[in-house]
Amino acid sequence: MSAAPTRVLVCDDQMLIRTGLVTIIDAQPDMEVAGECGDGRAAVDLCAELRPDVVVMDIRMPGLDGIEATRLLAGAGVAHPVKVLVVTTFNLDEYVYEALRAGAGGFLLKDAPPDRLLLGIRTVASGAALLDPDVTRQLVGKYAARIRPTDAGPAGDVPLTPRELEVLRLIADGRSNTEIAAALLISRETVKTFVSRILTKLGLRDRVQAVVYAYRHGLVT
Repeated sequence: MSAAPTRVLVCDDQMLIRTGLVTIIDAQPDMEVAGECGDGRAAVDLCAELRPDVVVMDIRMPGLDGIEATRLLAGAGVAHPVKVLVVTTFNLDEYVYEALRAGAGGFLLKDAPPDRLLLGIRTVASGAALLDPDVTRQLVGKYAARIRPTDAGPAGDVPLTPRELEVLRLIADGRSNTEIAAALLISRETVKTFVSRILTKLGLRDRVQAVVYAYRHGLVT
């Protein structure tokens, strides 16, 4: 018996983009579009009604924007959080950090190819996190000072081994497990073990939170 398809809610205020996303998603045998809307308030209301598995969320929209909608759907204290994949453009990089803090499970560029979008939906639906490396590096380059609080403790206070710190920095640089394995000359399974250990030690939910942690503690320069 095959698994039920991943039900996706598409939220974007640009009809052309929304239609394209709906078409791509509906063409997949393991996905179906549960609904679509053009603003954050409608997304929150539809999630309560339709209970989708994943919301593909734009950031800048009229009324309730994607960040506030994400906070209402997936933020701290939400009883039944919804998995959110945020889409952004380079000129919206300053909002990505806020989206991650709001509870987003990952983010992609709006001009990402369809296969990356679909990978993103599948990844977030599985409970993992997806970070677009290009956007992550832009964040590091342009917004590290804003993201990192001035009162954050020094890197020496982070309760990780030197090797775990290496892995965390590579995660914060947007590297995949395969890329981390290649950089450190270790196996992907070993990387997975390190990632799991890092999340456990730091009390973090996923790789997205690990990236935010690295920024806030000055581990990325």
